Amino acid sequence: MSEMIVILGPTASGKTTLATALAARIGGEVISADSRQVYRRMDIGTGKDLGDYVVDGKAIPYHLIDICEPGTKYNLFRYQQDFLEAFRQVKERGAVPILCGGTGLYIESVLRGYSLSPVPQNDSLRKQLEGKSLEQLTVILQGLKEKNGSHMHNETDVDTAQRAIRAIEIEEYNLCNPTARRAFPEIKAVVFGVNIDREERRRKITARLQQRLEHGMTDEVKALLDSGIPADDLIYYGLEYKYVTEYVIGRISYDEMFRQLEIAIHQFAKRQMTWFRGMERRGIQIHWIDAQLPTDEKIAYIQRLTP
Repeated sequence: MSEMIVILGPTASGKTTLATALAARIGGEVISADSRQVYRRMDIGTGKDLGDYVVDGKAIPYHLIDICEPGTKYNLFRYQQDFLEAFRQVKERGAVPILCGGTGLYIESVLRGYSLSPVPQNDSLRKQLEGKSLEQLTVILQGLKEKNGSHMHNETDVDTAQRAIRAIEIEEYNLCNPTARRAFPEIKAVVFGVNIDREERRRKITARLQQRLEHGMTDEVKALLDSGIPADDLIYYGLEYKYVTEYVIGRISYDEMFRQLEIAIHQFAKRQMTWFRGMERRGIQIHWIDAQLPTDEKIAYIQRLTP
């Protein structure tokens, strides 16, 4: 039997609902692969939907959600360490680890055993990059990636200038300091992707954005700001936190916020799919499941391929 089942998909594809239903059926625990759900008190904007982790009255154990404070910069190196610890605990309990999320880089780093080292902050490099636009930073980053032969940073998560600068810092460090391979265990996994029709995905994204705003996403951002987290730190997290923060601090109107955020989430989902297709080109087999199928049929398909 495979050591782990992976369920990936773009935002609004229903992957968490599937993962928790599967966990309830086979005695599994969910390990999150979401770069934003690691933060406490960032619930509505990251779409934690913790109610999904209760299936037929049964609580499904989950890992790597709510593990650090907003304002901190969680990274891939930490994710790998945290993943391995969660994976070890799940296996020790005799449960099935189900890795679920939409952050392709995190998923691929586990499946391909990326070898990483912690990268220190480079203040002189940051001074050089200060004031450059996201577009300019993206060009610099692309050049470094080509030199490194790196698949690490794509636009899915590098969607603010701060994130682009950190990505450049990492690629620059890796170029100058080739890392000795750190042992990362090979994990046998079967990978499933939830494939949602583009128009249906767009419809669900817009409906979900309206719902999140109606259910207090603006208040969540205000509370984070009131707790002392600088606006720029929230903007760093991109998507909902970037645009809602800009609205709350008066940089843009509500209508501008909604329109720009809706476009940004649609673009984000498209980039997620581009990453997943890239994973397939790089040799990771993904078994795609139609999002419209009933949950029982999806689970039956997964069980057939993971005896």
